[in-house]
Amino acid sequence: MSIEDIAEQLKKLGENIILIYAFNATGKTRLSVAYKNATKNSDNGQHTGVYYNAFSEDLFVWDNDEDNGGANIKLNILPSSLNRFHSFLYENPDAVMDKLAMYSPKFNFKLNPYENLENGIESITFVTNDDEDVPIKISRGEERIFVWCFFLALLEVDGWSNTQDAHIFIDDPVSSLDEHNIYVTAETVFQQIERHYLKKKIIITTHHIGLFSILVDRLKKGEKSDRYKNLTKIFSLKNIAGAYALGTPRNSVFLFHLHLLQILEEASRDQLYTHHVVMLRQALENIASFFGRGNIGYTLAQIGIEDHENAANVINSLSHKDAYYYQSDLMPPAVEAVFRDIFAKLLEKYKFALHAG
Repeated sequence: MSIEDIAEQLKKLGENIILIYAFNATGKTRLSVAYKNATKNSDNGQHTGVYYNAFSEDLFVWDNDEDNGGANIKLNILPSSLNRFHSFLYENPDAVMDKLAMYSPKFNFKLNPYENLENGIESITFVTNDDEDVPIKISRGEERIFVWCFFLALLEVDGWSNTQDAHIFIDDPVSSLDEHNIYVTAETVFQQIERHYLKKKIIITTHHIGLFSILVDRLKKGEKSDRYKNLTKIFSLKNIAGAYALGTPRNSVFLFHLHLLQILEEASRDQLYTHHVVMLRQALENIASFFGRGNIGYTLAQIGIEDHENAANVINSLSHKDAYYYQSDLMPPAVEAVFRDIFAKLLEKYKFALHAG
């Protein structure tokens, strides 16, 4: 099949939530473009949905101001059809920061509009939280997070996604991100699903096994899966000698949980914060998923937590998005006792090789 055939196949699906795993360079971005073309309004040629893909990221280009030693370094935004929606963001700078808050950024920013405000935002200047007078260059991962949050804020601008409202196509928003930020990004994607799954089609493609497994678990086995599982279609995209095919992946063993456990082990030796409870829950969910179960209560019972229902309630009560807003919050002593008990029994039961060479 051609990539256009795959786009047509997706277009005809009745399910509103489509999750596709594919290796890098398989053709995910080409698929998003093919889907855009396949779903244009036949009468006027207008796009019927909105897209986040490599083209979205390519609109943001660094001006390192090398002639002046970086004194005015900034991230330029290339002009596009989206510029006409920028005024909302310029007038409401908290719109982007509200999305960024979940990532606890270590930078602040200023949106620089064109002289004619109708032309939108020309560039972004980044500064540290301690010195707002000296522009800085943020890391590639921070840049990707910012661009993703800029897109999320644009989704709420009147006249764009509520007009082109047939679908949202999200292609790999996790490039250059570490595992923790991938988990946060999964939360932001899931928020979009929760908000729109009854009204429009949401297609997510990714090469990242962690993001893929998190979303699969939450959609097919998580606490709210009754809402989503019958409206969700899971695929793997393959490209064999130029011929594309969508397959249905079998349950596989994912190793994302090992990295989570390594982070938690390090934190348990140094300092535990509230958001580590969220990560512990993710590890428990991954293990439950490995055994074909859908909730953390199964894992807690297997490792010997006597009152596993109460322990699950403690974990669940702190496993919400707000935990990421306050990453500086130390874990309360009572919660820390529950955390340490669960974590110790988890390692004792399964003998994870956290530091295998």
